[in-house]
Amino acid sequence: MSKILVLVPTYNEAESISNLLIRLDQACSLLAEMTLDILIIDDKSPDGTARIAKSLDIKRLSILHREVKGGLGPAYISGFKYGLEKDYEYFVEMDADLSHQPEELKKLLEMISVQNFVIGTRWMNGGSVVNWPKKRQLISKMGTKYAAFALGLPFRDLTSGYRVIPRSFLQQINLDSIETKGYGFQIEMAMLANKLGFVIKEVPITFVERENGLSKMSLAIVWEAWFMVTFWGLRRMIFRR
Repeated sequence: MSKILVLVPTYNEAESISNLLIRLDQACSLLAEMTLDILIIDDKSPDGTARIAKSLDIKRLSILHREVKGGLGPAYISGFKYGLEKDYEYFVEMDADLSHQPEELKKLLEMISVQNFVIGTRWMNGGSVVNWPKKRQLISKMGTKYAAFALGLPFRDLTSGYRVIPRSFLQQINLDSIETKGYGFQIEMAMLANKLGFVIKEVPITFVERENGLSKMSLAIVWEAWFMVTFWGLRRMIFRR
């Protein structure tokens, strides 16, 4: 029976966390052939996100408290280290704002193996986005196409944050050497997985734009991702690495 940890980074997600965790707990309970636990990684949310999560009294839920708002990448790295110490075999990445549907978790977990790196993909047959204007869809598609071209990765949604990552991959990388903190973190992890010979499995998902709270996207996050992808791409072309 596979032991799986669902990682949910949070910062000021009080308006969505209850709905997410109730739906996620129900989705996990239907996967009887697997042992699933949920870890909230909270960056000291001033709106009481962690307190609300704890009040739900979900048995499979634990909360990892961080003292500062450090970004998506460092939050996930903290969760990976926690899970590795507790011998989890697979790690699910999921956003807290209900953009990732807990009911689709089963589809992603059907693809797991020690050599598979599973990405929930919006931009493939069967995938979709809800409540995004055409302009934002175009920006997202162009961004992932640029990253795929620069890095030589034939995948369709490199920035997607709905994923399943095997323990075997995390044990082969130095988590403390990860260079990115924002959404570029997702690109960097896929790049490393491909370099190490893991099979990238793409699964269609429905991405729903958040209805409550504020997006964490900023110009600084976009700049970090663009700059690092360009740097890695030039390094790949010059040094073949």
